[in-house]
Amino acid sequence: MIPRHLLLRGLAAALALGAVAPLTLAQPAKPIRLVVPFPAGGATDLFARTLSQKMGEKLGTTIVIDNKPGAGGSLGSDLVARAPADGLTLLLATTSTHSIGPALGGKLPYDTVRDFTPIAHVGNAPSIMLVPNDSPAKTVKEWIEYAKKNPNQLNYASSGNGTIVQLTAELFKAQAGLQVTHVPYKGTALAIPDLISGQVQVMFDSLPTGMPHVRDGRLRALGVTTLKRSPLAPDLPPVADTLPGFESNTWFGLYGPRDLPAEVVARVNTAANQALNDAEVRAKLTTLGIEPVNSTPQQFSKMVAADLAKWKQIIVERKIVNE
Repeated sequence: MIPRHLLLRGLAAALALGAVAPLTLAQPAKPIRLVVPFPAGGATDLFARTLSQKMGEKLGTTIVIDNKPGAGGSLGSDLVARAPADGLTLLLATTSTHSIGPALGGKLPYDTVRDFTPIAHVGNAPSIMLVPNDSPAKTVKEWIEYAKKNPNQLNYASSGNGTIVQLTAELFKAQAGLQVTHVPYKGTALAIPDLISGQVQVMFDSLPTGMPHVRDGRLRALGVTTLKRSPLAPDLPPVADTLPGFESNTWFGLYGPRDLPAEVVARVNTAANQALNDAEVRAKLTTLGIEPVNSTPQQFSKMVAADLAKWKQIIVERKIVNE
């Protein structure tokens, strides 16, 4: 007969094993699908591929990138919102999908708060304020003075209505009290030639696409849209030095479907933060113009709520529509 104390010890061990069995990501049998709601080759896709390998190592599995572009990121986001809450389908969301999209007031097939579980804020991509090389302004302060002397005579370029590029410029106009006309393009790449030639007088472009033209001497950068100097462009002063509090970032963050178990959220969050602390990952992200961010799910949720409120205020006040 087995002694009673050994039976009790065995029962306790069995109960302990049973307590952890439901944790899907303890040793996932299947690869994790990371949905990128934008096309392959773009900034979000490249970020996902940079992060996924090291993050998969931390989780003990493979992370497969699944590009599902369309409808401003809502097609891929909806796929994740409808996925089982088992930790095997995740979303790499951005400012466009979870801050600007819902703020524009269009019909989305999901609620960005109710239908997703925030996991981690993983990166920020700041923009830079670009002007033609022959612009009379050499600083942000000088450009504001220049625009105030020429109300409704200057133009700013954007990558289209309702984009982060337009909203950043409108935030700038609102805080500086400027009257500058919006000229939308189908992407900033198409706007660059007109900015170089002076047909438009300013644009807030991403660091990776804007800085090559600055280094080549075709454009002048006046400032960066972070609150403090960015390690990605340490020589550029923040626009916030002239307009206190001015900030605009394209953020990247991990979400799961609603009701994702807390244990799964904690495990994925830890893996993401560990991957972002890897020197090789950080170096690759720097080349993409992205600053790695470590966060808790609670910090991520709070940041997105504040970002949504900021852009919604600008969208309503400036009567911005996504045409």
